[in-house]
Amino acid sequence: MDFNRIKEKLNILADAAKYDVSCSSSGSNRKNTNKGLGNASNGICHSYSEDGRCISLLKILLTNHCIYDCAYCVTRKSNDIKRAAFKIQEVVDLTINFYRRNYIEGLFLSSGIFKDPDYTMERLIAVAKKLRLEENFNGYIHLKSIPGASDELMYEAGLYADRLSVNIEIPTVSGLKLLAPDKKHEDFAKPMLKVKNEIIRFKEERKLLKSTPKYAPAGQSTQMIVGATGESDKDVMYSATHFYKNFHMKRVYYSGYVPVSNDSRLPSIGTQVPMLRENRLYQTDWLLRFYGFSVQELLNAEYPNLDMDVDPKLSWALRNLQHFPVDVNKAEMSVLARIPGVGMTSVHKIMKARKFRKLDWDHLKKMGVALNRAKYFILCDSRHWERRDLDPQRIKGLILSTSYGKYRPQYSNQLSLFN
Repeated sequence: MDFNRIKEKLNILADAAKYDVSCSSSGSNRKNTNKGLGNASNGICHSYSEDGRCISLLKILLTNHCIYDCAYCVTRKSNDIKRAAFKIQEVVDLTINFYRRNYIEGLFLSSGIFKDPDYTMERLIAVAKKLRLEENFNGYIHLKSIPGASDELMYEAGLYADRLSVNIEIPTVSGLKLLAPDKKHEDFAKPMLKVKNEIIRFKEERKLLKSTPKYAPAGQSTQMIVGATGESDKDVMYSATHFYKNFHMKRVYYSGYVPVSNDSRLPSIGTQVPMLRENRLYQTDWLLRFYGFSVQELLNAEYPNLDMDVDPKLSWALRNLQHFPVDVNKAEMSVLARIPGVGMTSVHKIMKARKFRKLDWDHLKKMGVALNRAKYFILCDSRHWERRDLDPQRIKGLILSTSYGKYRPQYSNQLSLFN
């Protein structure tokens, strides 16, 4: 083995994989029952880079050669970059050696598409199959589903991988046609549908026969690039809702576009990555999945884009002051969850604590409620109510004047009016 060449490949293909953020391993329950290597039953311990991206797995491409010329992709065929490709056994050896040294707890493997989708998918599966069957590896494996791969290959992939994911890349059909004319949205949807149906089928079979093997136990996910085209936040989140509903996605990830080419169709190199917008989309996603909001409440024809100055729950509350104030000692759980500054952990604490006494401001603060936001929208066991007939813009200004965060420099200049 030429270690210098392996190191060079690793540098090239690990760097090329950094643009994919969908590497969460939550939800897997693959137990080590045969004295093999690794154990994914307790999930993967994540570490994060400064910009918030997961770096805990061995995260590489099998190759950065690609037959497609997608304008937004650093590995597009027209890009003049160093190319490399791992052999199947090289990825297996790297994974096992890194695991034994406690560098990693699993593998995240994607690839450029060389020859055709099926050939590429076969090689990805071969890596996972060797790890499982030959190396007895029970750690976490996340494989990328290649758009256009056959149903037979997607079935096999789910037998060896904990999670499968196919990146939808561009949220809108028109955007994909503009930047990647060789690709079709149907090619992304086909493997998603196959994985969804197989997960359902295997779960039903396990009810009858406990020895039925698990199929992609951590489910499937997808990722959308944000800011490469002119899509609105409404377009992005309506697409995400579609994938959650129709393909039973575990997660949809949002990746702010990093300019990688001087293409007139794209933001120019040096343009700021829309990290604040990415953060707001994740907050919206959380509200849809855990707080009982519908996407139409947060984004619609009247409000097609999120407010970058405040989180989406606060933005919704400011537009709907008729629903407030909420009495925390009487309101239902679903109503408490809509109060700005009140997370679900605090909601559960409130529901338990108010069985024994009425709650006041001090109690709420101790429960983790962010009173700098919540105090304008709630009533408790106190005579003081902080809204005092303030209009939405004034409430927003007062909240922003006492807020701090890493995205604060990106807020609008209107904040200075309240200083």
